[in-house]
Amino acid sequence: MIKKYIFQSLCIVLSFSQLSLSGQPVQKSSKEKQAKGKYSAYLFTYFTGNRKSDEAIRFGYSRDGYNFKALNGNKPVISSEKISTTGGVRDPHILRGADGKTFYMVATDMVSANGWISNRAIVLMKSTDLINWASSVVNFQQRFTGNEELKRAWAPQTIYDSNAKKYMVYFSLKHGDDPDKIYYAYANKDFTDLETEPKQLFFSPTNSGAIDADIVEKDGLFHLFFKGESGKPGIKLALSDKLTEGYELKEEKVQQTSDPVEGAGVFKLNEGNGYILMYDLYTKGKYQFTQSSDLKTFRVIDNEVSMDFHPRHGTVLPITKAELKRLLKQWPTTEQAK
Repeated sequence: MIKKYIFQSLCIVLSFSQLSLSGQPVQKSSKEKQAKGKYSAYLFTYFTGNRKSDEAIRFGYSRDGYNFKALNGNKPVISSEKISTTGGVRDPHILRGADGKTFYMVATDMVSANGWISNRAIVLMKSTDLINWASSVVNFQQRFTGNEELKRAWAPQTIYDSNAKKYMVYFSLKHGDDPDKIYYAYANKDFTDLETEPKQLFFSPTNSGAIDADIVEKDGLFHLFFKGESGKPGIKLALSDKLTEGYELKEEKVQQTSDPVEGAGVFKLNEGNGYILMYDLYTKGKYQFTQSSDLKTFRVIDNEVSMDFHPRHGTVLPITKAELKRLLKQWPTTEQAK
C-alpha cells in the first residue's frame, strides 16, 4: 500500500508539472523550441589578400561568434583554378538554403593583379555537406546583351526570395564611365546560371558608386548595407519593405571608425544577443567587429573578438554541431593537426 501511495503521488506531481497555473498544458513557443537549437557554431568564409595565392576560399569557425580559428591551417578549401576562369576568387558569401540543408556560395571571379576593371564574371556554387561543391561561372558580358562596356562584376551575394520562391543573387556592375551600381537577378533551379536579366536594385540619390551589398531582413524590413564610394565613403544603410525595390538611404555612416572600410557582413548571434556587423579595414589589414540589437546603433567589440587568421571580405554562417564536426574532420585546425 505504501509503495502504491508513493507511486500515485509521484504521478500527480509529474502531471501537475506539465500544467500552467491556469490548469492548461504548458506549450513551448516556437522561439523556445528554436532556442534549444539547431545552431551552436559559426562558419566564416573569406579570402586573405591581393596575391593570386590569397585569392581563394578559406574557412574558419567559431563556437561563440567571437573567437574564430582557421580550418585547414588557413589554406584554401576549394581550388580557385577549378572553379574560376581567372584562377582566383574573392569576396565569398555563403547562405543556408530555405530547406535548411542545402548551401549556396557565390564569389567574384577575379585576380586583382590583372587590374581592378579586369573581371566580368562571378562564380556560383552549391553543396549539401559544406565539403563538396558543384560550381559554374556566369560571365555577364557573354551571358547577357547590353554589357559591351562592362568593366567589372564584384561581390555577389545570395538571398532567398520567399515571394518568388527563388534564390536572388545581387552584385555590383560597372559599365563604362558610370559608377558601380547594385543589381540583382534570379538563379535557375539548379543554381548553375542566372535566368533573368540583371536589374538595378539600389538607386543612389546622388548617383554615386555602390558596392559590397549585404541584405538582412528584420521586423519586416530589408536592411541593405553597402559601401558608398563617394560623398561620405563608407558603410551605408538603405531600407525597404520589399526585397527587390524601394530602398531608401537612411544612414550614411554605419562604420565606427574613420579608417577606409569595405566588405560589410552581418550575421545573427545564435544565443539571441542581436547581430554582429563586421567590415574590412582594408588599408590596415584587419577587421572591425560591432554589435547591435536593432541594426540601428552599433558598438565596437574588437576587444571581445579573436582570430588566428587575417580575413578579407568574408561572411559568417550559423551552423549546427554536426556540421562543425564534419568540417573539423575534413579540415582539421592547426591544433588538431599537431
